[in-house]
Amino acid sequence: MGDAFPLRAAWLSYRAGRPGGRALVCDTVVLDGLGPWEEAVRRELRRALAGLGGAAPQFLPRSAVHAGLWVLGPDSALYERWIGAARLPEEGFQIQRQAGGKGEPVWIILGGSPRGALYGVFHWLRLWQLGEAWPVGTVVQEAPAHRLRMLNHWDNLDGSIERGYAGRSLWFRDGDIRYDTERVRDYARLLASVGINAVSLNNVNVGPRETRLVRPPFLGQVAELSEIFRAYGIRVFLSVNFASPVELGELPTADPLQADVIRWWRDTAALLYSYIPDFGGFVVKADSEFRPGPFTYGRTHADGANMLAEALSPFGGIVLWRCFVYQVRRDWRDRTLDRAREAYDLFAPLDGQFLDNVMLQIKNGPMDFQVREPVSPLLGALEKTNVLLELQITQEYTGQQRDLCFLAPQWKAVLDFDTYAKGAGSTVARVTTGILFDRPLGGMAGVANVGDDPDWTGHPLAQANLYAFGRLAWNPALEASAIAHEWTRQTLGPDPEVEAVVERMLMTSWAVYESYTAPLGVGWMVNPGHHYGPNVDGYEYSHWGTYHYADHQGIGVDRTRQTGTGFSGQYRGPWPDVYDDLRTCPDELLLFFHHVPYTHRLHSGKTVIQHIYDSHFAGVEAVQEFLAAWESLRPRLNPVVYERVHQRLEQQLRNAEEWRDVVTSYFWRKSGIADERRRRCF
Repeated sequence: MGDAFPLRAAWLSYRAGRPGGRALVCDTVVLDGLGPWEEAVRRELRRALAGLGGAAPQFLPRSAVHAGLWVLGPDSALYERWIGAARLPEEGFQIQRQAGGKGEPVWIILGGSPRGALYGVFHWLRLWQLGEAWPVGTVVQEAPAHRLRMLNHWDNLDGSIERGYAGRSLWFRDGDIRYDTERVRDYARLLASVGINAVSLNNVNVGPRETRLVRPPFLGQVAELSEIFRAYGIRVFLSVNFASPVELGELPTADPLQADVIRWWRDTAALLYSYIPDFGGFVVKADSEFRPGPFTYGRTHADGANMLAEALSPFGGIVLWRCFVYQVRRDWRDRTLDRAREAYDLFAPLDGQFLDNVMLQIKNGPMDFQVREPVSPLLGALEKTNVLLELQITQEYTGQQRDLCFLAPQWKAVLDFDTYAKGAGSTVARVTTGILFDRPLGGMAGVANVGDDPDWTGHPLAQANLYAFGRLAWNPALEASAIAHEWTRQTLGPDPEVEAVVERMLMTSWAVYESYTAPLGVGWMVNPGHHYGPNVDGYEYSHWGTYHYADHQGIGVDRTRQTGTGFSGQYRGPWPDVYDDLRTCPDELLLFFHHVPYTHRLHSGKTVIQHIYDSHFAGVEAVQEFLAAWESLRPRLNPVVYERVHQRLEQQLRNAEEWRDVVTSYFWRKSGIADERRRRCF
C-alpha cells in the first residue's frame, strides 16, 4: 500500500496475497530451445512466480524431466514429445497441463518459435491470474490473427509527444536519444504480454532534426534501443520524411522516379540494416497536412510507396503508407466539398498498384478519430492491396486521458462492421487479417497513449485502452467486456466489488463521453488546435473542412447520393441505401449523413433538439455516478491509485458540465426551441 508508483507494473503486477487470489506454486522450471528469448522468459518467470507464489523458482537443465514448468521452443529435443503431429504457427503457442510422475502438476508451454513461447508464458500467467481452472489434460492453443500488431509513437526528439497526454517521451529528450533502460524494458514487457510485435519510434510528422534519424550518430542509438525491444520480439520502425534526400542536403529532388533518388533510398536502407538487421521498415505520412510527398513531382502515392518498398525489399522490410490524405485548404462555403470522401477517392483507384511489401494504413473512420463516425469505406475497397487498420489509443478527441473513455467497444464495432466487399460476412476484421482477399500482410496499428508518467498513461484507467488494443490486435473476436474484466482483475486485483464497479465504468464510458459531447455523429465541436473541451463553431468556418452546418432550422451534413456529397455511395452492399434513407439511417450517425430540422424525430421518438438536451444532461449525471461509484471503492484500493483516478473523475465532471452548458445553450439560442423538461439552458 505504500508503493509510490503502484501502477507502473500495470497488468503485470503479479502481487501475491490479493483478496480471493490463488498462489501459483511452481518451484522448478526448464527452459530449452528459446535462443535469444530465453533471458526475457527467465526474467519474467522469476518475477511472476515470486510475486504470485511467494518464492522464486529454480531453473533446471532440460534433463530434469519432473520440473513443474517446461517452456520449449521448436529446436528443443523435448519438443516432439509434447507437440505430436501438429505444427504451431510461428508466433503461436500451446499450453498443456499434465500430471508428473508423482502426481504433481506439470505445465508445458510450447512455441511455434521462441517468440511464440514467450507469448505462451504471458498467456499462462494471464489465465492463472484470471482464475482459470486447469484440470489435468487441459490444452490451450492460440496464434495471432494479425501478422503486424503495431504501436505508432508520435514522439519528437525534444521529448514532446504530439497528442500525448501522459508526460514526455520514453526515449527522446533534449534533441537526443536518451532513456532509462529499465523503464523501456518494462514497456517492452507490457507490449509483448499482449502480443505487440512492432513499434515506430517517432512522430509521423517528421521534423528537420528527426529526419536525421536515418543517419549516424542517431542510427547507432536507435540500434541500441532496438536491442531492448528485440528481446521481447518487437521490431523497430522509423517514420521517415519523404523529402529526406532534399532536407538532408544530399540531393536537389525527392522525385520517386528519379534514379538518384531511388539509389539514395536503397543506400539508406542498406545503412539502416547494417545497424539494425531486423529493422521493420518505414512509416510514411505524405502529401497530408503540409507534409511533402510524391504529388510535388506529379507522381502517385503508389509511385512513392513502391520506391521505398523496393529499397527495403532485399532486407525484408515493409512500408506503412498512411491514407490520411486530404485537401487541407478549402472554401468552407462550398458544400460540395467533403473531406470524408478524399481517402477513398484517392486510394481506391490505385488498388493493385502497390508492391506486396506495402501496407496502406487506414484510419477507422473517414475523418479523424471522432467519438462517433462511420467505418471508413476504404477498408472494404482494396482487394489487391495489403491494409492496416489504424486506431487512436491516445484519446485526442475522446477526453485526452483526463476523461474516462474505454475505447474497446468502439473498436469492436469497427472490427465487426460488415463491408460486404465479398458479400455478407465480409467484416473489417477479415479484411485487416488478410483473410478476405488472401493478402500476405495484414494488421492493426495504434497511436500510442504512453509517456513517462509513473502510471504510463496519465489516467490510470486509460491503461485499459493500451491493453485492449493489444488483445484485439491478437484476437479481434474477443469481446470488449471480457477485455475489461481481464485488465481490471490483473491490474487492480480479484476483488469482486472492485471488478464490478470498474468494469461497469469502463463498459459505459464511451457512450457517456459521447452523450455529453458532439451529438448524433456530427463530430468535432472542439477547441481548435488542442481539441479538448467544447467549441461548437470551432471548425465551422475553417479551411480544415469539418462542419455541422447548424442554422436556425436544422443541423447536419448531407452526404447522400441524391442531394449531398455522395459519400454514402462509397460503401458496398446495403449501406448506401441504409445511410441515404432517413427511415433506416442509424440515429447515432444521422447528422453525419443528413441535414435535418431540429424537429426531426429519431427512431427513439425524440426530436433531434430534445435528444441534444437530454443526452447532455444525462451525460453529466452519468459522470456524477462514476464519481460516486469510485468513492465507494476507497477502502479497497491503493490510496495513490484512488486519489489519482478521483482527481481525473472530478476533472471529467467539470468538463462534462462545461460541454452540457455550452452545447445546450448554443442550440437553444440557434433553434429557439426550449427544453421540454424546462431545465436551464444558458
